[in-house]
Amino acid sequence: MAGGAHERRRPDALPVRRRMSCVLPGGNMSAAVKDIWENSRTFAGITNNHSIMKYLLVSDIHGSLPALEKVLRFYDREHCDMLCILGDILNYGPRNSIPEGIDAKGIVEALNRRAGSIVAVRGNCDAEVDQMLLDFPMMADYLLLVDEGRRLFLTHGHIYNKVSMPKGSIDAIVYGHTHLWELTRQDRTLVCNLGSITFPKGGNVPTFMVYEHGVFTAYTLDGEVLAQESL
Repeated sequence: MAGGAHERRRPDALPVRRRMSCVLPGGNMSAAVKDIWENSRTFAGITNNHSIMKYLLVSDIHGSLPALEKVLRFYDREHCDMLCILGDILNYGPRNSIPEGIDAKGIVEALNRRAGSIVAVRGNCDAEVDQMLLDFPMMADYLLLVDEGRRLFLTHGHIYNKVSMPKGSIDAIVYGHTHLWELTRQDRTLVCNLGSITFPKGGNVPTFMVYEHGVFTAYTLDGEVLAQESL
């Protein structure tokens, strides 16, 4: 949610100078992708053309271990392959109340056990000290995920969003930040706001999404389906 670190200036267009490699679920990050993450604070990218993968997408955890544990149980139960975290992981932020079950250390331990199958971007409430604790890169402003030829632009939402779209060809923009879940179309692009699993706003329930084989599904924290859209 807005009110954390100062917002950074957005690049004008998607970089296209690098060929992206693949992050394999359950294993270590490939050398090419690791190099991209470690040498760029702006963006990173992965491409999967090898198999159908199930991605669980979550944003705005804000330090709540009980909420994260529900998501991780769903992840295991539904046999997901990769966990995509779109910012605001450990810090609850100056505009929010202290969440139930706040436990930054517990979140670090839970996520580091799964570091090989996590990709993440930086939210406006995330800090460099968070990166020192987490075993997976999370300092990039956005991640370009290419899955079966479909281009998914993953970001936190304070720089890029449905009002401030990235330039370039993408099939979906996926973010959080506002704590208001959404699954709608804007021209030819699918807009996917994950909401928040900890601080939902606007009368919404805690939410996250799953992407598999061209389909986004929005879930409540209890695992009930709210909506579904195909690319």
